[in-house]
Amino acid sequence: MTAPISGHCLCGAVRLEVADYDPRIGACHCRMCQRWSGGLFLCFDAKAGGVQVEGPVVRYKSSEFAERGFCGICGSHLWMRDTGEGGGDYNLMPGLFDEAANWPLRSEIYTDRAYAALRLEGDHRRATRDEYEARNAHLAGDMR
Repeated sequence: MTAPISGHCLCGAVRLEVADYDPRIGACHCRMCQRWSGGLFLCFDAKAGGVQVEGPVVRYKSSEFAERGFCGICGSHLWMRDTGEGGGDYNLMPGLFDEAANWPLRSEIYTDRAYAALRLEGDHRRATRDEYEARNAHLAGDMR
C-alpha cells in the first residue's frame, strides 16, 4: 500500500491528490512523447479512483485512445491518460510530486527511438518500438 501524495503544477493552480499508485517511473521515447515533452516522457501509474484533481486543467485528445492533460495557466504537463476501452487510469508526471525524486525506473519503451543524450542506464525492463507495438496492437506506429 502506498501513502497518499500531493502535488501541483508550476504555478500551483492545479493540485493533485493521489492515493492509489505505483511508486516507480516509466519512460517513453516515442515520437509523440518526444514532441510533447521535448525529448523524454516520464510517468508513474495511478488508478483513476485514487486521483483527485482541482484547478484549470485543459485536456487534449492526442490519439484515438488517449488524452494529455496540462495546466491551463502555466502549461505544466500533468498526465497522459488512456481513454480507450477499459482505460481511465493515469500516467502522471513525477515532477509534480516531491516524493517521486527517489523512485526507481520501472520500464522504458521505444528505446530504439531514444535521443542520444537521453539513453537511460540501469536494470529495468526495456522494449523497442517493434517489441512494444507487438504487445499493444491498438498503437498506430511511432505516432506522429
